[in-house]
Amino acid sequence: LSAGVCCCCAALRPRYKRLVDNIFPEDPKDGLVKADMEKLTFYAVSAPEKLDRIGAYLAERLSRDVVRHRYGYVLIAMEALDQLLMACHSQSIKPFVESFLHMVAKLLESGEPKLQVLGTNSFVKFANIEEDTPSYHRRYDFFVSRFSAMCHSCDHDPEIQNEIRIAGIRGIQGVVRKTVNDELRATIWEPQHMDKIVPSLLFNMHKIEDVDSRIGPPSSPTGGEKEENPALLAENCFRELLGRATYGNMNNAVRPVFAHLDHHRLWDPNEFAVSCFKIIMYSIQAQYSHHVIQEILGHLDVRKRDSPRVRAGIIQVLLEAVAIAAKGSIGPTVLEVFNTLLKHLRISVDFELGDRRSSAGSATFSTSSKESDERIVQNAIIQTIGFFGSNLPDYQRSEIMMFIMGKVPVFGTSQSLDTSHLGDLGTRRIQIMLLRSLLMVTSGYKATTITNALPPPFLDPLLSPSLMEDSELRQLVLEILHNLIDRHDNRAKLRGIRIIPDVSDLKIKRDKISRQDVSFMKKHGQQLYRHIYLGCKEEDNVQKNFELLFTSLALITIELANEEVVIDLIRLAIALQDLAIINEDNLPMFNRCGVMALVAAYLNFLSQMIAVPAFCQHVSKVIETRSLEASYFLPETIFKDKCNLPKSLEKHEKNLFFLTNKIAESLGGSGYSVERLSVPYVPQVTDEDRLSRRKSIVDTVSIQVDILPGNNTEDKVDNTEEITFEALKKAIDNNGLEEQEKEKRRLVIEKFQKAPFEEIAAQCETKANLLHDRLAQILELTIRPPPSPSGTMTITAGHAHYQSVPVYEMKFPDLCVY
Repeated sequence: LSAGVCCCCAALRPRYKRLVDNIFPEDPKDGLVKADMEKLTFYAVSAPEKLDRIGAYLAERLSRDVVRHRYGYVLIAMEALDQLLMACHSQSIKPFVESFLHMVAKLLESGEPKLQVLGTNSFVKFANIEEDTPSYHRRYDFFVSRFSAMCHSCDHDPEIQNEIRIAGIRGIQGVVRKTVNDELRATIWEPQHMDKIVPSLLFNMHKIEDVDSRIGPPSSPTGGEKEENPALLAENCFRELLGRATYGNMNNAVRPVFAHLDHHRLWDPNEFAVSCFKIIMYSIQAQYSHHVIQEILGHLDVRKRDSPRVRAGIIQVLLEAVAIAAKGSIGPTVLEVFNTLLKHLRISVDFELGDRRSSAGSATFSTSSKESDERIVQNAIIQTIGFFGSNLPDYQRSEIMMFIMGKVPVFGTSQSLDTSHLGDLGTRRIQIMLLRSLLMVTSGYKATTITNALPPPFLDPLLSPSLMEDSELRQLVLEILHNLIDRHDNRAKLRGIRIIPDVSDLKIKRDKISRQDVSFMKKHGQQLYRHIYLGCKEEDNVQKNFELLFTSLALITIELANEEVVIDLIRLAIALQDLAIINEDNLPMFNRCGVMALVAAYLNFLSQMIAVPAFCQHVSKVIETRSLEASYFLPETIFKDKCNLPKSLEKHEKNLFFLTNKIAESLGGSGYSVERLSVPYVPQVTDEDRLSRRKSIVDTVSIQVDILPGNNTEDKVDNTEEITFEALKKAIDNNGLEEQEKEKRRLVIEKFQKAPFEEIAAQCETKANLLHDRLAQILELTIRPPPSPSGTMTITAGHAHYQSVPVYEMKFPDLCVY
């Protein structure tokens, strides 16, 4: 009777329950009953409204089996769920999905690794199904948290640990694929989810041994490697996540990377950080690159008080990101990048000098290591600025050049960095760092005209005497000029100062001088000549300075020289020769011989460039004579380590020097206008020369005026001239004086007729400034306040005395008396 009752009850059960019960065998080892599974699938497809009940009943059986640890039946139930999920695509699948996700959650919550892997595999299959309509109420918060926890599995068994981590990564990948394409349901990009997903992926990526294997565009490992290696799987998931990021959620995906690197102290060493950001830059869409750069700059500001090596690591990451983004879309962050980097450059110099001041008198190892670390930061900043600037288009690069030049602390600039608290040493360090940055930015810059490369707001501070205080500063300025003037890549051929036997072997590239370049030399040529002239007068010049000065003269000749400029360059060379011979500045003998060698090397180059035979013959003859009698006047000898220097240059014969009259004769026969060669070159004088602490071009003359009353007549010197017969004879016979006056007038007229306007203006300005300075000194010494009836105070032997003046003895102007 009881059996009949059971059969009767079983027959009364709903059909979907009987079909579900039939798929489970008596022995779970036999696996899913395929025939009955096909019946269940056919029933579910034929009656989709029953799917939710089928799912609920399967979930009920699976929960019961999980609690009773009957894992064989659990596997069968999940297999059945998977098959039903893959076979049924209809609107009614949504309630079934809820039961399915509930079962997956049950498996993931269990502590059995096999069930966690089973639930993950089922979820991945579900994630690959494309639903016809999105389900906006469905959330995956639990799955994000659980899969992220599985990524950090620390099981004692390495194989199980690896298996769980792989399952967690694949689960995150499934969540991303399921949610990321749905624009109306972008919950996956919320910070609370990204703060779990991204660190979980980075944690597994960091476990890879060969960091360099991830650098570059996405790799294509085999399926087996991808499934077995958590690091490769996490990297591919990370690339996929970033590749799907859009404008609005890019920052949420990148910021957790900084938090992970900070928490695990991965900025020093920064190999993993560099590889992470290379992956980011290669994975995201090109138009979003500037977002990543902005985030790096912001993080650099946040960590500006950290150790130098941490800051250097962040800057190196920025360099790698910029290297990838520079060719694409940079966005509006160009000036922001340079402004931030220059700010941190100043901060680094400030830290370096602060450490040096705090350790004054106690040279400790820790302090020296800190200074060297700050140098690493500074070099990283300069390298980043240079690389970023050199990859910008020309119109942006010119703006960056102006921007950096405006930050260099020179005389007369108002937009420079605040270096008042750094002192002279700090200002010099800032100048060197900024000029090195500018040198890298100008590298490879090719302007159509020299005016575009050297506009006055850029050229004036660059050639400022403030940047001539140091040998290294002058070298950087000259190298920057070389980058901007050399438009045909001739500089490498001119490297090193030497007597070139045949200039044609160098295969110099040059074009016809344009009208704009001619106009530039008329306006600013004197500035270039002046800078070269003053650069030769510096006592701390070394061989590299002379080499760069020679290259500067040669590049001006190649790129900017017409006939008028050639004459000016020859006058400059002769002036440099006179500078070394007369030696009014008391230069060391090495510098004097170096200047003579510079003049010889340049005139040899110039004579072959303009190809005037008589000029070439004169230059060659002087060089040949020097090689026999005074080899220290040639660059091949003077710049050797051991060179015997002469004691003086005044006793040398004229045949060792380049003579103006010989040069004028040789060039006059070839059609050159040589009248100006007779006018000596005089450099311009600027306001900075008079206000600078450096030795001015104009030699000031001290004026002493005796304004004391006649009480100290015994101290005066009798300067009256003795009247003799010879003096009277000279006064009567004034023919010689008249001839001298005529010669002076002739020279003045010739000078004003033939000399360029810039030089006449420079000489007149020099005389006017000298006269103004003398007059100011005289007035300062002579002007005294008018006498007062109340008396004037005089100090005698340390005591003050007042001496009154009667009113009737005071002298008043005529207009005041009536």
